[in-house]
Amino acid sequence: MMIIKVGCCGFPIPMKKYFMKFKLVEIQKTFYEPPKIETLIKWRQKAPEDFEFSVKAWQVLTHPFSSPTWRRIKTPLEKKENYGFLRPTEENFRAWEKTLEACKALKAKICVIQTPPSFNCTQENIENMRNFFNSIKLNEIKIAWEPRGNWINNLDKIKTLCKELNLIHITDPLKHEIALISEIQYFRLHGLNSKKEVNYSYKYSIEDLKRLDDKIKALSKFNVNEVYVLFNNLSMNKDAENFMKIAFEN
Repeated sequence: MMIIKVGCCGFPIPMKKYFMKFKLVEIQKTFYEPPKIETLIKWRQKAPEDFEFSVKAWQVLTHPFSSPTWRRIKTPLEKKENYGFLRPTEENFRAWEKTLEACKALKAKICVIQTPPSFNCTQENIENMRNFFNSIKLNEIKIAWEPRGNWINNLDKIKTLCKELNLIHITDPLKHEIALISEIQYFRLHGLNSKKEVNYSYKYSIEDLKRLDDKIKALSKFNVNEVYVLFNNLSMNKDAENFMKIAFEN
């Protein structure tokens, strides 16, 4: 039987109330800069036993220091030019260890790695990925990869890399095809009706959510065991609630 898990990217409402509504959250603070381990352990302790955290990897692994989101990093980092683009550098390996510590503290099963639009489908970036993922330890964590940029026109390359490196392809099934269907699917929904990849102000209609439900239910014939559905828009709390009513009441 296929299990559907629904949640939000971050806490749109106070944590205590969130735990009463949902059984899944994707932590975003770890992307900007991993919080103290003690803080993450407290979050895990506050959550119900059956509640699941997924973790978004620290941005320094994927985003170059020219990225505007680096402004939120308070930890002084040396050799900034060696970070980002999943290059197999000592700096990126140390950043991965920090991410892995966060996953362990939250008992997360999945770590989300989002590459920026500037990380295009080039041979150099493909080799970086191969070298990086073949060099790190995972401690049973599964990596879910959300490619941006021109990867959308290279689904065959995504499929090859996901197969080779045992990655879960993250996409939005309302907008794009899944490059590789595996036992676990991970969807991130950033809004519709925009030429850009994100439209945070978009509110999903009931028709949108029914279409999403149909697409997910169709995956059961491919032996998919678990489907993660994470909303990442301004109305994500309400949209996730509405989707659960459709997905779990049918």
